[in-house]
Amino acid sequence: MNASLPFIIELRDVSKRFGSHTAIDHLSMEVREGETVALLGQTGAGKSTVMSLLMGTASADEGTVLVAGADPSRDFVALRGKLSVSFQTDRLLPWRTAQENVELGLLLLNRSKAEARERAREWLARVKLGDAGHKYPSELSGGMRQRVSLARALAVDPALVLLDESFSQLDHVTSQTLRRDFAEIVREQRKTCVFVTHRIEDALEIADRVLVLAAPARVCLELSIDAEQRIDAACMARMHRQIERAIGGDASAGEDDGISTNTTKTQH
Repeated sequence: MNASLPFIIELRDVSKRFGSHTAIDHLSMEVREGETVALLGQTGAGKSTVMSLLMGTASADEGTVLVAGADPSRDFVALRGKLSVSFQTDRLLPWRTAQENVELGLLLLNRSKAEARERAREWLARVKLGDAGHKYPSELSGGMRQRVSLARALAVDPALVLLDESFSQLDHVTSQTLRRDFAEIVREQRKTCVFVTHRIEDALEIADRVLVLAAPARVCLELSIDAEQRIDAACMARMHRQIERAIGGDASAGEDDGISTNTTKTQH
């Protein structure tokens, strides 16, 4: 990742509490423009809370949260059209066709019907559903519905895409195919993406960086992955083991495991 590119996400010394429970404890992290970052960790590690802060559905108790230069919880209007989200469930409107579901975000941004129609067709084709635009969600498989959801998120040409367990409801084969297609689209379009997943394979296949969170949310392991490492099976296996140990709470997870120097550990 080009270190000269600007940050699109900045969390500075952020804490978030729910009553007596501390979900995030002085977390700092950045994401550069065009970068894809995966968040992993055990249940309760604060992954979903971090996503809520980025989406603006929650606000930090302490610290600073900036997305494209704005605080999402205070200035959500400034992020309108710049931020798209795809969730664990597809959240498609059952009375609208696949085409109409993809058009919806564009129409809400006051794009013309003609532009919305054209962009929706284009993105359905890009997610390999060019012949399914006329079908309703009930006529689509789980994988196809999730592709429509991703097309809807990307059609508005956002600066940042957030994925909250978007592949987790799918079977292994469907998930593998979809994440490969998504990774190809994101890199081709040079989109910035942050995604939460519990599948290590998702993170290793898609992400430029993997952040493993420990409760309360703090980065206990950070791995950078480049194209050369991604095709090295032995390297991927070592990274997989490191992430497994970090998620399991093994303090040795960040120690040298024979991985090249652009794999790092960051402790906050």
